[in-house]
Amino acid sequence: MNSSAYAEQQIDPNWTVPAPALAAILQAAEGKGVSQQRLMKEVGITQDQVAIPDRRFPVSVYYKLYQLAAEWSADPDLGLAVGRIMYLKGLNLQLYVCSLCNSFRQYLNLIPSTVKMRGDIGKVTAHREGHLIELRWEPLLQGSRQRRYCSDEVLSASAMIINTLCTLPVPVVKATFSYAKPQDVTRLETLFGRSISFEQEYSSLFFDSAALDYQILKQDYQQGPEQGKPFTELFEDDQSTDEFLASLKSLMMRRLPEGEVSIDNLASQMNISRRTLQRRLSERNTNFLQVLQEVRSRMALRYLSDGRLGITEIAFLLGYADQGSFSSAFKSWQGMSPRDFRRK
Repeated sequence: MNSSAYAEQQIDPNWTVPAPALAAILQAAEGKGVSQQRLMKEVGITQDQVAIPDRRFPVSVYYKLYQLAAEWSADPDLGLAVGRIMYLKGLNLQLYVCSLCNSFRQYLNLIPSTVKMRGDIGKVTAHREGHLIELRWEPLLQGSRQRRYCSDEVLSASAMIINTLCTLPVPVVKATFSYAKPQDVTRLETLFGRSISFEQEYSSLFFDSAALDYQILKQDYQQGPEQGKPFTELFEDDQSTDEFLASLKSLMMRRLPEGEVSIDNLASQMNISRRTLQRRLSERNTNFLQVLQEVRSRMALRYLSDGRLGITEIAFLLGYADQGSFSSAFKSWQGMSPRDFRRK
């Protein structure tokens, strides 16, 4: 298949991917002896552009770069290498996310938002199949179902992340792939086990449902860059004076990455009615949106103090749909953009 195959399909011009998605492909290709400069020149991007983590590129560039990198490296398993790079580069974010979860079940709620950060290439959804949990990869570009690269990248990164989250291992029980069986499946079997099948409706990973209640491993890293000051201490003053308000803020903090922190949702989580929550906040001369803004603004300052987190990642952790929404909100709090605040 030539390198223009993806371009021949219908790709929404509004679809984009962040720079790290391209950087991972370039790094994996370089490891196979392919010149990064040659690849970038061919797809019309520069090193300076790719070096900006929050810069967005058309998704057509992503597919073209993947195809060329695979052709020039002559490595059909290139997507597995890219997935490993994405996993390793995402460890900082994963450890922050782990500080917000107690169980694998809770983490599954965050997976759709986590994958969305990779750009407009698809989504992961969770499904129950008997005693198994299925994580299903659903690409936006239907033609990519028959290509290996995106499926391999997403599934390999997901398998490695999930098996390092909990105090007990969470191995892949079986895996399915929507593309045709390759001539050599050695690396696929090494990563996913021998129970793999091809030309299936979806590329999916399956785990034992017993893992849902496995405890998430708590790392010291959850303290963030200011050692000795874990996130739980962000609202320690509230804890000493108002247990209800501290509990609400703590719950908000855990639910933000899911992107749906509503008053109805949190009231349900606290086993009270919306009206009761509103009344209790009113008694404290505040309201739900004011408390939510306080939580986000305090956490934003903590995240920005860690230079290893990109602005896009911070926007995700704070529950914003995109970087622009977070930047606008932060500017209203601090009078400057997150990027300018970090530089200052």
